[in-house]
Amino acid sequence: MKQIMTEKNQNSGHGDRVYITTYGCQMNDHDTERMYSLLEMNKYLQATSPEEADVIIINSCSVREKPVHKVMSEVGTYRPLKEKNPKLKIGIGGCVGQQEGKKLLSQTKLLDFVFGTDTIDQLPQIISEVRVDKKRAAWTKVGHRDAYQIQTLVRNPKVSAFVTITKGCDNFCSFCVVPFTRGREKSRLLSELIKDVQSLVERGVKEVTLLGQNVNSYKSPDGNGGFTDLLRAVCEETNIERVRFTTSHPKDFDEDLISVLVKYQNKLGHFVHLPVQSGSTRILELMNRGYTREEYIHKAKRLKEELPEVAFSTDIIVGFPGETDEDFDMTLSMLEEIGYENVYGFKYSPRPFTKALKFTEQVAESVKEERLAKLIELQDRLGFDFCKRYDGKIFPILVEGPSRTNKEVLTGRTTHNKVINFEGPSSLIGKTIDVRVLKAQPFSLRGEVV
Repeated sequence: MKQIMTEKNQNSGHGDRVYITTYGCQMNDHDTERMYSLLEMNKYLQATSPEEADVIIINSCSVREKPVHKVMSEVGTYRPLKEKNPKLKIGIGGCVGQQEGKKLLSQTKLLDFVFGTDTIDQLPQIISEVRVDKKRAAWTKVGHRDAYQIQTLVRNPKVSAFVTITKGCDNFCSFCVVPFTRGREKSRLLSELIKDVQSLVERGVKEVTLLGQNVNSYKSPDGNGGFTDLLRAVCEETNIERVRFTTSHPKDFDEDLISVLVKYQNKLGHFVHLPVQSGSTRILELMNRGYTREEYIHKAKRLKEELPEVAFSTDIIVGFPGETDEDFDMTLSMLEEIGYENVYGFKYSPRPFTKALKFTEQVAESVKEERLAKLIELQDRLGFDFCKRYDGKIFPILVEGPSRTNKEVLTGRTTHNKVINFEGPSSLIGKTIDVRVLKAQPFSLRGEVV
């Protein structure tokens, strides 16, 4: 693991408490856990609220519009805490930190430091420098040519854990800011990933989710394999019970991956998140997605032929520049053509640095809102029909823990990635048990232990 240790940051926390708020994707959730782990190694403790913190970090996301305003608004709410505790240091990390850099420091004196997605491992040193040198600064340098060598850090492993296999992205979709905030794509060594997964297994983890902006394009830097080779190795060479991955890019979804999903379905399950973004080939070309509507449908149907039980979810952007009513109707038709378990719909948001920012045919906000409402309405209707296939069926469920909404109820997920809630003793957590579906709803299932 690459970590800078100096006199300034060695054992630098001295019991100070850190509070981190997290926005955005699973990658940001993973980054937050890494931050806490690094700081804990340097004698910091985790605060349960901003009020008891000596360091507050906002791990930000810039995928949607107005992220800077949202982040700076949160910083403003901490003014009374700063006045009460002069020792308090406030920092912004994540994609907004990478995107805006030192400009954030000029917007408010409440902010003490900014760091980017490529400088997380320097966080203990950054905080020490801010304190010892009493300076305000931004650390946002991206090491495009540096090897991607890290160790998965999890303080208190639970049933499931995230493992990052790549970072950054080389696709440059015309709407996406990720290549500019997380840098060019890099992959970790396949051998290191296998050691990581097995180490997590030995600490009690039963399921891992492999993370990347585009997991399909994973390539071990030593030439020892791509994504399907990694999946085979994780399934065959570790004792992990279940493996999930996100996100899969349609342009790189091939027959080899289909064969692996079929062969190892006992570990890989029956679920794929495959973001289509639009059902119109014309819009997909403007988005620089690298596939047509027909190619996407062909790949989805090929997987269904080989793995009939498979469930799909997807991402869709409505109101992309130049999208006509006809283009949007083609997107709606994809919902019925493919049959998605879940659809994550978003209004197009202009993002800095992206090609689409300069497109002239911007869609009115009112039209975006109308189209998003139609998309949600259709998926809600279809979702009730799709979920009926689960009624009465029995699934092997890896019990993850208590439900978020009711601590008296246990929860897990089917091999189709459907959340199922059921009653049972806490001794079942971490075990795989059979659960019968009593009531199926689009977003979750209600069940009973068999």
